[in-house]
Amino acid sequence: MVKLDKIYTRTGDDGQTRLSTGEKVAKWSERVTAYGSVDEVNAALGVASLHAEGDMAAAIKRIQNDLFDLGADLATPDRGKKLAWEPLRVSPAQTARLETEIDTLNAEIAPLDSFILPGGSELAAHLHVARTICRRAERDVARLASIDDEAVSEAALSYVNRLSDWLFVAARAANENGKSDIKWVPGANR
Repeated sequence: MVKLDKIYTRTGDDGQTRLSTGEKVAKWSERVTAYGSVDEVNAALGVASLHAEGDMAAAIKRIQNDLFDLGADLATPDRGKKLAWEPLRVSPAQTARLETEIDTLNAEIAPLDSFILPGGSELAAHLHVARTICRRAERDVARLASIDDEAVSEAALSYVNRLSDWLFVAARAANENGKSDIKWVPGANR
């Protein structure tokens, strides 16, 4: 269990931070960038949750918890060394749950016949912001995974990829199942 009794430690004042393994890395390292982007998605979802109710609110809160799991996973690189604890890893079941929810939400929404602009209801607009941040997090996690000696599990990369899809479909659901989506009109303002 995490216990934080002192918020500032001054240990990062030199531009370094520690991963959960104790390994010291630069604050701008690809790994810190990746889990920092995941944290931004979580914060954006916190704002979105202010406008959500019922099942949508519950799903957002669950996803926020999953994002902490993902951050813990990314902050604990598998360097092949035995740790004193079992590291928390994102599981394929978490991604499967997103897929089930995407299918359920999308079943009520008419297929797209145009790209849509981010917006509509307040909740949809916030979910679109979270989606775009999630797409950056996905790029950051994929970049980290592409670096030699920087292990990222397939489950972690799949989760963040599927989450951007979930956020898109959830935004459409928040727009009266797509009825309030704002369609892109190519060249409308020429």
